[in-house]
Amino acid sequence: MESQYETELDLELPQAMLERTTSAAEWNLILPVVIALMAGALLAMVRHSRGSQVGFSVLAVLAIIVVEVDLFFQVLETGPVAMTMGNWLPPFGISFIADTMSVSFALAASFVTLIVLIYFQAEIVPREVRHGFYPLVLLLLAGVTGAFLTGDLFNLYVWFEVMLIASFGLLIIGGRKMQLDAAIKYGFLNFLATTFFLVGLGYMYGLTGTLNMADIALVVGHADPAPMTAVAALFLLAFGMKAAAFPVNAWLPASYHTPDAAVSALFGGLLTKVGVYALLRIMIALMPASRELFDPLLTGIAVLTLILAPMGAIAQTNLRRAIGFFVIGGIGAVFAGMAVANVLGIAGAVFYAFHSMLTMTAFYLVAGLVERVTQATDTRQMGGVYAADSLISILFIILVVAAAGLPPFLGFWPKMLIVEATISQSDWILMSAVLINSLLTSIAGSRLWAHIFWRPGREGANSEVPNDHLRQLNSTEKRMALSAVCVLVGVIVMLGLLPNLLFNAANFAAMDLLSPQNYITSTGLELGSNLMGGTQ
Repeated sequence: MESQYETELDLELPQAMLERTTSAAEWNLILPVVIALMAGALLAMVRHSRGSQVGFSVLAVLAIIVVEVDLFFQVLETGPVAMTMGNWLPPFGISFIADTMSVSFALAASFVTLIVLIYFQAEIVPREVRHGFYPLVLLLLAGVTGAFLTGDLFNLYVWFEVMLIASFGLLIIGGRKMQLDAAIKYGFLNFLATTFFLVGLGYMYGLTGTLNMADIALVVGHADPAPMTAVAALFLLAFGMKAAAFPVNAWLPASYHTPDAAVSALFGGLLTKVGVYALLRIMIALMPASRELFDPLLTGIAVLTLILAPMGAIAQTNLRRAIGFFVIGGIGAVFAGMAVANVLGIAGAVFYAFHSMLTMTAFYLVAGLVERVTQATDTRQMGGVYAADSLISILFIILVVAAAGLPPFLGFWPKMLIVEATISQSDWILMSAVLINSLLTSIAGSRLWAHIFWRPGREGANSEVPNDHLRQLNSTEKRMALSAVCVLVGVIVMLGLLPNLLFNAANFAAMDLLSPQNYITSTGLELGSNLMGGTQ
């Protein structure tokens, strides 16, 4: 005989599913991913036609940006927005959910992709176009955007795989030996991280009966805390590797400098931030009890990453390898915000990740311009660029200041929030590490600027002799690459001078992570949870 509970479950829950219709506004959630995937497929069909690929890829990314801007302001006004496939309420259906953090990151990813596509026109190689550069970029954007907007952990794994395939293709597309060497290191460690993630997903499903993020937030408190701590440890290891936090960060400076500067910029701006996003979503919103157990570990990771990364940059002579260590240092700042885990700390972590997406992309692009002017990748063979092209030197020093977190540029504001958060918790060690990171990053960046721009010639006995290997950027490089970088740096400067919108967005994002009730409600899950008493 069926119980009253089973009768209610059979009759009321499907009816609730059917009555919940998908509004036109909710379709905005899936459009960025659909546009990117469809555009990538079409570009793969016409990959031998350079002109059509350039125009179509730029139009596709512009369309994605328009959709995401509309979605961003919709989320700021109404709160998180969800779309569930087939109107099957979670945990039965697959949800896409946009809250302030996810849509902000998705918008930043699309914007920097547009800048990189324009920049790439100055260093385009026909062989790379024929081998699928543009489809791979759109596929990478689809994976990144899908990871930011999905509301399901297994689908997060799927989007990680999409990203990995696209990034692996972009990493080796030039066919140079050092790219193949870098691809082995990059691929092995990222496949390992993905394996840890998949194992964690299996245990999560076994413990909670669901992989829907909103549903997990509802039922995780009823699961056995001991195995849930093990699951959290797997996730922390997996996403720590993908975010390139100490001590699992060696793959990043060993690989990001090997492809073209445009590809390095995409990687530096996007890939590690997906790991950061996953950590913030899972450790803060879904598994807060487990995160509290890992507080000392998070603090240790943050301190070591903050201090050792800029020291690594100081020791480097390859320009783009040094910038890779700046990327890693930023991950330390995000871990510092996570370790504090109050509104100020999480807001600072979200704000810093957004800033890093823009600033690190610009840094790699400027490095590409420097390499073109000096015809070298080793800073010891550079020098005198200030006299040859003062605009590039100005762009570079602005980015050094922004990366160091000095006022009045964009990086200052999230670091200020993180420092305030550490002071409120009397965490003087973490506060000191954040400030030391700014100092060391300033030293590393100033050293690079002095060697590349201020010193007249190449290192050695003739360092005061003007560098005779310098060349001027040609008209295409100025029109495409330099102009694109100027636009991106201009946006970074403008947002640093007018940060109020980002402050508000970061604050909303922090509150949504710390109190995910609105995130859960947006899926329509509360009705299902009332009927079922959870999914266990």
